[in-house]
Amino acid sequence: MTVTPPGGAIEIAGKTVSRLGLGTMRLTGPGTWGDPADREQALTVLRNAVHTFGITHLDTADAYGPHTVEHLIKDALYPYPDHILIATKVGFARPAPNMWAPHGHPVYLRACVEASLRRLRMERLDLCYLHRIDPEVPLADQLGTLAAMRDEGKIGHIGISKVTPEDFELARKEVAVAAVQNVLNIHDRYDPVMEMCRDAEIPYVPYRPLDAGAAAPGGNVLAPLSWLLACGPHIAPIPGTSNLQHLDSIVQAVNGGGRT
Repeated sequence: MTVTPPGGAIEIAGKTVSRLGLGTMRLTGPGTWGDPADREQALTVLRNAVHTFGITHLDTADAYGPHTVEHLIKDALYPYPDHILIATKVGFARPAPNMWAPHGHPVYLRACVEASLRRLRMERLDLCYLHRIDPEVPLADQLGTLAAMRDEGKIGHIGISKVTPEDFELARKEVAVAAVQNVLNIHDRYDPVMEMCRDAEIPYVPYRPLDAGAAAPGGNVLAPLSWLLACGPHIAPIPGTSNLQHLDSIVQAVNGGGRT
């Protein structure tokens, strides 16, 4: 059991959670499609992330599988401990393996939220991101749908993902943005939105923090994760893995070399 949360603590969506989160996209089949090759291993990774390593921020999306990982999280962790934050994302359709298409029609977004609630067996999504902004639908309509469901008690907080500075400013005019997910790693080092989040005191959640392994040659995750955490206390990276030993090495790296 960890003495302190991996990477320290941060407040996201009204909960104090570990700065090191777990991205769950890798817990699927090839092409982010269907079940993983070893479903029991995926469940073991999720359980150990929370119960052994002390990770309390899990990031998923209805598009992972699609739907696969939300089912896995429910099967691994329900009933959920009060202290964990499960963030999911909606607004990305999956026509086929390795294919992704923004879909921000209000009816579709509402259906996605309702379906995620059922799959995760929740009455409210603590944090729901707009996975991608659909350029064919006014942003006000996309975020307005999520805001309406927040007002109905079906969403706790709203986040945005893969956004430009202009997107960030427009979104903040529509809703209270609880978190932002963008790419940031030692290969993609500059994102002005990271600084905007710092100034606005909004958590910034880097996805691809290890650049799918390219930022950690030889499995050395210490340097890239240390660099990210040093970018500011508002940074909460979500590295992904389907391997328990790899997860252990990630947690040890952010804990300064080992668990206690």
